[in-house]
Amino acid sequence: MRIEVLSSSSAELSEAMERLIPQLSRSAQPLDAEGLERMMSQDCLHLLVARGEEGEVRDQIVGMLSLIVFEIPTGVRAWVEDVVTDEAVRGQGVGQALVEAAIERAQELGARTVDLTSRPTREAANRLYRRTGFVQRETNVYRMSMES
Repeated sequence: MRIEVLSSSSAELSEAMERLIPQLSRSAQPLDAEGLERMMSQDCLHLLVARGEEGEVRDQIVGMLSLIVFEIPTGVRAWVEDVVTDEAVRGQGVGQALVEAAIERAQELGARTVDLTSRPTREAANRLYRRTGFVQRETNVYRMSMES
């Protein structure tokens, strides 16, 4: 597989998100064309995609990861979100390749740290993050939902 960083929206990306987002979250809806364009126009977003290289998935987007890189008073930081691999290729190293590429990109951009969160029930994902060098932190994660 090959990993690419996409810099613009496209019909192909929209189609891939329609297939992948439901595999990531039951509650999230894929973005419409305007939302996708708005998301892709953010300077802080680095959308990494994995493309299949063989058989039925050749050149198809089979996974994606959002890397957000931002500068705050304590330095450049990075955050990984929305890691998803298509069910058709799970267990073939797509997630690991995406995570490793995100770490490399974050380093190139001067990030001091890369953070992510993962639900405990996502056992395979948690093993992947530990295998790629992430260390679980003792912290409290707080969230306020702005949805009614």
